[in-house]
Amino acid sequence: YIANKTIEILSEKGNVEPNKVLILGLTFKENCPDLRNSKVFDIIDILNKNDLIVDVFDPWVEQSLNKSSSNFKLISNLSSDYYNAIIIAVAHDEFFNMGIDKIRSLGKKDCFLYDLKSMFNSDETNLRL
Repeated sequence: YIANKTIEILSEKGNVEPNKVLILGLTFKENCPDLRNSKVFDIIDILNKNDLIVDVFDPWVEQSLNKSSSNFKLISNLSSDYYNAIIIAVAHDEFFNMGIDKIRSLGKKDCFLYDLKSMFNSDETNLRL
């Protein structure tokens, strides 16, 4: 549902260039490095099958994981004004401490922000679960 909703919204915007999606969080739960049973991989797979470029930022995941994955890029530095969509997938303290303004600054002007963990108020995001 999450990936398909993101694809639907990005398709409605009709961008000509490839859409870039940032996923904040990859682990199974917040503030933990455990990747087992993480459903974020499923979201990434669907986004990739629809030709979206996926970057993942998770301070709890070892950078060595990036060598074993070909369908997303695990990044260690965040770029401002770069993404068409941002999905907050895991409620790490680091993301809450970044604040909504910093997170929004990572996206382009019309960036779609999807807060899966309801970390921020509904009026600060485009969609929440």
